[in-house]
Amino acid sequence: MIVRFAGGPLAGRELETTDAAWAGGWLTAGDADWGLYVPVHRDPATGVVLAEVRVTLPRRR
Repeated sequence: MIVRFAGGPLAGRELETTDAAWAGGWLTAGDADWGLYVPVHRDPATGVVLAEVRVTLPRRR
């Protein structure tokens, strides 16, 4: 499966994974900030997944 990233530190990059479904996760590239990526679309013909960065805000205590 191929995951294409939109936005955040991994924008424009691709990740090749196993054939298992990809549920998203926290990822980073080099010294960039971490980004939470979530799958938003899966092309039924090719199986390619589009993942977008989800903006997260710190919790108040």
